[in-house]
Amino acid sequence: MHSPSTITLWIEWFRCVQLLRPACTRLATFKWLCLALAGFTVRGDIAGVTSFVRALGLKESAYDSLLGLFHTPALDLTKLTHLWTRVALKLFHPVQVGGRTVYLADGIKVAKEGRRMPAVKKLHQESNNNTKPEFIWGHSFQAVSLLATNRFGSTVAVPLVSRIHEGVVRSNRDKRTLLDRLVLMFCEVVDAVATPAVLVADAYYCSGKVMRPLLAAGHHVVTRARTNAVAYQPAPVPATPRRGRRAMYGERVELRSLFEDWSCAISAPSPVYGEDGVKLTYRVVDLVWRPVGQLVRVVLVSHPKRGRIMLMSTDIEIDPLDVIALYGYRFKIEVGFKQALRTLGAYAYHFWMAAMKPLNRRRSGNTHIHMENSDYRERVLNKIAAYHRYVQVACIAQGLQQHLAVNFHSTVWSCFRSWLRTMTPAAPPSEAVVASTMRTALDDLRLDGPEDLALTQFLREQTDPTRCPGLVLAA
Repeated sequence: MHSPSTITLWIEWFRCVQLLRPACTRLATFKWLCLALAGFTVRGDIAGVTSFVRALGLKESAYDSLLGLFHTPALDLTKLTHLWTRVALKLFHPVQVGGRTVYLADGIKVAKEGRRMPAVKKLHQESNNNTKPEFIWGHSFQAVSLLATNRFGSTVAVPLVSRIHEGVVRSNRDKRTLLDRLVLMFCEVVDAVATPAVLVADAYYCSGKVMRPLLAAGHHVVTRARTNAVAYQPAPVPATPRRGRRAMYGERVELRSLFEDWSCAISAPSPVYGEDGVKLTYRVVDLVWRPVGQLVRVVLVSHPKRGRIMLMSTDIEIDPLDVIALYGYRFKIEVGFKQALRTLGAYAYHFWMAAMKPLNRRRSGNTHIHMENSDYRERVLNKIAAYHRYVQVACIAQGLQQHLAVNFHSTVWSCFRSWLRTMTPAAPPSEAVVASTMRTALDDLRLDGPEDLALTQFLREQTDPTRCPGLVLAA
């Protein structure tokens, strides 16, 4: 008889997954969604859908069913995204500033070798990491995560959504940029919960195309200003009223020139997470920024180790130290990308399109499908939707691992049957530790799982005993 604590993790995991049932039009689709999520959770390699079959010990016929899950419209992608956003807000404690929920946004470029994969294009990687080549062929994603805190005082970026936003041109009249698509995706997330939000992003998103629509929707943005950014002093109020529209812009100010006058700077302990005993100095100036046509709060920071940085917030009432702390949390989404790539294989899909015209390696631009017939366009869009379903399911699996790591950390550590040089049972485990623990408890679920648990029944039906050494030993 196995310890009930190992099965407790799977029971809690399935309780959360059941909340996603309305996204599936059929019960069979939901069952395969459960197996796909379980595959992401426990697999030890990232070799696509085949790794689900190996990790779960499934029958050979399960491969085609899992492959079909990501290609079927019976799994409603939009509804799945909305449901997961609501579930994530219930499972975690979102970080809030001024009554607004904090979200993180960033982009990630994933190398893809297939010449018959839609939306693959030549991409430039602007990174100081010498392990990344300057140019790659691949898919360009943009992602939104929820910034959440836990009982241990640390924060985590819970992935909510990730989509491909370039590589295919559907219409020559579509002039939307990456920034426009990011705003649409972000609004899709926050509209699902109807709460005001703060979006934290890097300097690439410091643009009027991002800030204007979010301000109109009642949200705010915290970002890093570019080194050549320019703003204006508010126009002075004339002593006597004049005819015409009142002037908005006063003296022109280059933001980096504000570092020259550091006499009014304020010294304070660093609010950035992980920095104890570090003091920084900052200066706050409210200026009119032309791309949004209103006052923004500019926070200039001089850090003793990290140098200088210029931050910008569309909320002029926010505490400057909150701006510094929020931008420090932006790196949490990078940590989430690392786990998604290396632990879950969230972007390791291998879905080819046999009818696709091979990519021309001499050209590096987008694929213009509006020049093809309707059947070809539909096939391309269906394949991209399959990529999105795969990545969205991976985001959910990663979020569930984080939920178990934070809210069931003692159970995870007590069931962990491996070893780490840096084990800290008093702290929440990583996604890799949760994956190892859930993998160990999988056979316990098959053998001693509750009979009324739909996951247990379906898993037993699809299991190939010859691929499960744990079942053979138990027998």
